[in-house]
Amino acid sequence: MQENDLNIAFANAVLQWFAHSGRHHLPWQESPTPYRVWVSEIMLQQTQVSTVIPYFVNFMRQYPNVHSLAAAPLDEVLHLWTGLGYYARARNLHRCAGLISTTMAGEFPRSVEDLCALPGIGRSTAGAILSLGAGIRAAILDGNVKRVLSRYHAIPGWPDLPSVQKQLWVIAEDATPATYFAAYTQAMMDLGATVCTRSKPMCLLCPLQDGCKARKSDAVGEYPHRKPPKAIPIRHAHLLMCRTAAGEVLLERRPESGIWGGLWSFPEFTDMAQIEEFCSLRLRAGYQPPECWPVVKHTFSHFHLQITPVCIDTSAQPDVVMETQRWLWYPLDASIAVGLAAPVKELLRRLRQT
Repeated sequence: MQENDLNIAFANAVLQWFAHSGRHHLPWQESPTPYRVWVSEIMLQQTQVSTVIPYFVNFMRQYPNVHSLAAAPLDEVLHLWTGLGYYARARNLHRCAGLISTTMAGEFPRSVEDLCALPGIGRSTAGAILSLGAGIRAAILDGNVKRVLSRYHAIPGWPDLPSVQKQLWVIAEDATPATYFAAYTQAMMDLGATVCTRSKPMCLLCPLQDGCKARKSDAVGEYPHRKPPKAIPIRHAHLLMCRTAAGEVLLERRPESGIWGGLWSFPEFTDMAQIEEFCSLRLRAGYQPPECWPVVKHTFSHFHLQITPVCIDTSAQPDVVMETQRWLWYPLDASIAVGLAAPVKELLRRLRQT
């Protein structure tokens, strides 16, 4: 068989499987537009479909188009994003919406290159926007597709290595059909998510089993090759939960860069000595002795964070921390919609119960 014939046979097998076994009723598949596909693709990065669905539905209810998202306050967007993690995605989404709304009259670019020039949009996301939302042929290479192609072709090496990724992109581009490319794009994502899974792949249900090189060599579990192991460091932080008798707690807006960028969090300190210094300078004598709560563990992609929550009841709000751009006395009844990191949200829930 010629290479082109092999690619056609590959695509046809995937499309035939998709017709009877693919996912056809995901919310972003209803009336697909570049905007809806874009939001779904950003949410789906590093996140399971089942987790994303309610967030996507709520997001579309609040922001049905790019103009409404661009006009929304960032805090409101981050509030809706709370719990999805990787908050830089939400900040980039908001920035990108502003650019498309104001400089592009609400119209998404029509090429991969122009889409990739926008904040938070990579090559695979751009391909999905065009293929699924704009009716323009473009290839994708998300984690699911990398896994399918790595196994089918027995591609050695970690898929995110530049040399391996370059090889996979060539394969992905060649395999994407000239017609029915939207169905093919969705089919490849579905195949990787539901059949060619990371662990316990269901090879007997796979439409590509006869040509899969990894299966022929009984090495499906070896592909794609894993990232070289690296020790994950542990970091420690103390979060000050300063609570008033009126049922408010002091929050600080975090810097735009770094973990929980742009979200509201409890003030962070390295140790109890820093907390004592902060309280003596800001709260003076108007606070009770601090109470340390059990350590809360939270894992990021590149380190573990061990949080020691420190609860202090204060009798007065210090005027020095009333700079509204950085500080906020947040009501424990959550009547103000702001972006909160997941551990902070959980600690606020526990504060309401004490």
